[in-house]
Amino acid sequence: MRYFIVLTVLLSYSFYNPTEEPALNYIDQYQELAVIEMYRTGIPASITLAQGMHESALGQSSLATVANNHFGIKCKSYWQGQTYAHKDDDLDEEGNITESCFRAYDSALDSYVDHSNFLITTKHYGPCFNYSKTDYNNWAHSLKSCGYATDPQYAQKLIKKINLYQLQRFDTAANPLIIIGKSK
Repeated sequence: MRYFIVLTVLLSYSFYNPTEEPALNYIDQYQELAVIEMYRTGIPASITLAQGMHESALGQSSLATVANNHFGIKCKSYWQGQTYAHKDDDLDEEGNITESCFRAYDSALDSYVDHSNFLITTKHYGPCFNYSKTDYNNWAHSLKSCGYATDPQYAQKLIKKINLYQLQRFDTAANPLIIIGKSK
């Protein structure tokens, strides 16, 4: 009996994934916002959540904790809002990594809304919108081919997160704003 208990405890620890809890917490915290943005803009909630999880290191990166930037969106020349200097992938004349200008927000909500606005108003992301809100696979590949990220595996990383955490279930979720407005 004692060996059975020890074996059970050891097996339960071997299946524990330390990133599971922060990932589930991130999803729980931002799923409703991703669904609302999906209904507002047509961007799949699964894509928004996967990008937020990836770009913000589950909400734990300094870009997310200090600047509330969950999507790694840089300033661009037309950005008029708050900024945050952070080393990323920009190089100086000698080829050394230098600080990049990232957008900073008052809240994660502002980051989520700006992410959607950024995608719908930036012309070169137009091809993404040829896909339905339930076609996360093509959305991920289209984001990569449109230049959202430099990582050659970016689309695969998003798809892996979507499949691992079944984020595609949010692509068919009811709009939370409609549910809130209904009487009981």
